Amino acid sequence: MTLIGAAPYVPAPTPSPFRIAEMPEAERPRERLQRLGPGALRSDELLAILLRTGSAREDVLSLAQRLLLERGGLRGLAGADLATLAEAPGLGPAKATTIAAAFELGRRAALEGDRVLPEAGTPEAMVRLLQPEMELLPQEEIRVLILDARLRVLAAPTLYRGTITAAPARVAEVFREAVRRGAAKVAVAHNHPSGDPTPSGQDIAFTRELVRAGKLMDIEVIDHVIIGHGPGRWVSLRSRHLGFE
Repeated sequence: MTLIGAAPYVPAPTPSPFRIAEMPEAERPRERLQRLGPGALRSDELLAILLRTGSAREDVLSLAQRLLLERGGLRGLAGADLATLAEAPGLGPAKATTIAAAFELGRRAALEGDRVLPEAGTPEAMVRLLQPEMELLPQEEIRVLILDARLRVLAAPTLYRGTITAAPARVAEVFREAVRRGAAKVAVAHNHPSGDPTPSGQDIAFTRELVRAGKLMDIEVIDHVIIGHGPGRWVSLRSRHLGFE
């Protein structure tokens, strides 16, 4: 997945009339990748290489094409949780973990980039960084952006999954990585799987406790952003003076 900027448009795969075993050897996905490089392959071909084998009912390329069609493309596939993937016909736990690992590596590579750290000093920058991935999540997750003095992102760990509460243990977890890295600022974001980013009472209470704890620890909480579905569907609690009174 790409964290910053829009992903290039890639058309949905057209089902192949041939099984891989029936293709000329030079035209099979693995051989084409070796000859032409990964950029020359379609998404279904790259996915087929990851999956390695199909099932008794369909070969691996047909399986890859079906998965992409059923999940609405790569973004839908990236947003599927591990249990859902494992239950898909033709997959199972081993192939599901391979897919999940590939998307996680892509996410981490996008964060590392060429070591030019992305900035997250404004809610708009936070949304550009996180919404492409977080709006797809089927469950609520909270991310903590660990920031340097220039508001550049040093790390973006997932703190936990599940409904937000202002429990002291969870508030403390927000600052653990910042303390370890000696960072002076953090930003927080979480998603609403319903697609509606309207803050709840729990969201506001959690933010208030974060700001209070940050002042005690001399770590500034610069914002808490709630991400919904689609362009413009997000809320900055700092901008609305919710929890930052």
